[in-house]
Amino acid sequence: MSDNANKPIKGGEFIIRDTEHKDIFIPENWTEEQQMIAQMCDDFISAEVLPHIDRIDKMEEGLMPSIMEKAGELGLLGMSVPEELGGLGVDFKTSLLATERLANGYSFSVAYGAHTGIGTLPLLYYGNDEQKSKYIPKLASGEWKAAYCLTEPGSGSDANSGKTKAILNEEGTHYIINGQKMWITNAGFANLFTVFAKIDDDDKLTAFLVEADSEGISLNPEEKKMGIKGSSTRQVFFNNVKVPVENLLSTRENGFKIALNILNIGRIKLAAGVMGGAKQAITDGVRYAAEREQFGRSISKYGAIRYKLAESAIQTFVVESAIYRAGQNIDDAIAGLVADGMEKGEATLKGIELFAPECAILKVAGSETLDYVVDEAVQIFGGMGYSAESTVERAYRDARINRIFEGTNEINRLLTVDMVLRRAMKGELDLMGPAMQVANELMSIPDFGDKPEGTFANEISALKGFKKTILMVAGSAVQKLMQSIAKEQEVLMNIADMSIWTYLAESALLRTQQMIELKGEENCEVQIAMVKTYFYDIADKIKKSGKDALNSFAEGDELKMMLMGLKRFTKTESHNPKEARQKIALAIIENNEYCF
Repeated sequence: MSDNANKPIKGGEFIIRDTEHKDIFIPENWTEEQQMIAQMCDDFISAEVLPHIDRIDKMEEGLMPSIMEKAGELGLLGMSVPEELGGLGVDFKTSLLATERLANGYSFSVAYGAHTGIGTLPLLYYGNDEQKSKYIPKLASGEWKAAYCLTEPGSGSDANSGKTKAILNEEGTHYIINGQKMWITNAGFANLFTVFAKIDDDDKLTAFLVEADSEGISLNPEEKKMGIKGSSTRQVFFNNVKVPVENLLSTRENGFKIALNILNIGRIKLAAGVMGGAKQAITDGVRYAAEREQFGRSISKYGAIRYKLAESAIQTFVVESAIYRAGQNIDDAIAGLVADGMEKGEATLKGIELFAPECAILKVAGSETLDYVVDEAVQIFGGMGYSAESTVERAYRDARINRIFEGTNEINRLLTVDMVLRRAMKGELDLMGPAMQVANELMSIPDFGDKPEGTFANEISALKGFKKTILMVAGSAVQKLMQSIAKEQEVLMNIADMSIWTYLAESALLRTQQMIELKGEENCEVQIAMVKTYFYDIADKIKKSGKDALNSFAEGDELKMMLMGLKRFTKTESHNPKEARQKIALAIIENNEYCF
């Protein structure tokens, strides 16, 4: 759909541009060093977290901070921190891998993610040299722990509406901060807060580095939560807290931008983390199914159970494929910006910002996949799954927060479409040209020319149709609704869902095409079955979302024409989903774990 084959792909451009399978990174290509980091994370969780998980959930005094310190000793808290500041300085996709592997630590993974992500990264990427040299080595080693104070009782998704105030004192030496923050992860043991407040009557937030032992800071008791019970979550109150002027982070009124950019990082890292949890839940499910007997045989032999295992694996595989595809895109963007002379920290932020639409997509897809997988794991366990003695009961409760963390999934769906449309309006993405081509195609005789050949002939054709569907619906919606489109949230979420499914489908297809080149088709039969089944399923979903959107704003002959186009663009060939899922489930059962 694009003639930009030799140019690096941009965020959101997947809708209008084809990608070659050789141009993406796949998890099958981890280096020996990256595999060693993954193993170190696995070993840490097995030795330092899982044996103490009940004590962690009971919030035993001092336990979580001590585990964080042990993680710091191994370098796990400094993955993204440059070596000169005491970290390991790994690339972005390797930090995603570490996040995935440490996700099996339940509440520990929340404390780890908050510390290394929103706790450390604002300072790492926006701090000056003095601020970074003072605090980053302590955060990387685990000597200090970090928390991020953004949300308030009256400001959640609308973060810039916060009421916390900062006023410069008469001497010009300190800002005096007053306000209240809530849902602050790690608040109970953090040494350093990144606090967002408005100076005087500013319209936008400013960020401050506030040491937790500053006079005037007080905490409410720990929140009682549905899940992630071992993570510290408290309200933080600031009563005339004096913050040295040199602890203002970045520049005045740049706090909102800091918050948005750090949330982009948090979204894709959350996606990586929940994939680690999904893989573990599938492994727990298949091992229980192999041991549990009913009606004289293992329940893993029954089709209903095999469906659950297979569908959980399909959804996990496609999201994982997309995560590391995006991770490599971000690494490539960072490297390109550094090569052009940009400072590494700034380049990292800009590289991630470029792929903000994909970060939002992955946050939604990852969290909803985990919800599906843990729910089915509980169902496989049956009554035992409802017992607090089972691993899946904790996984089920812990999973629910992920659809709220880092911006609700509803907000992220809206953001996905909004960011792409804004880039199109700025001329950064040419959506109008391809959308007009699709509109013209609707008016012409269908092209029955050359068709793709090979294993994925149907899927390659379907992918082109899915992208045309997005362009048709989105283009028509923009044309019809104009300035009011931002208020049509149902339509925007329809478009977002079509985009999410298409990005995941393409990612899994590209990954499997590359695997076939590496291993041969005969050694990728299960992955082929997963890709074909996913395409088969989402064709109907995309058609339904497209139909819902079109019926919401179009009418008459124009509606009829677009509905005919929708039917044409989402048409797929026959596929035997039962046989495919049996093949996928058997692979999991034979390996006794998630094995892809």
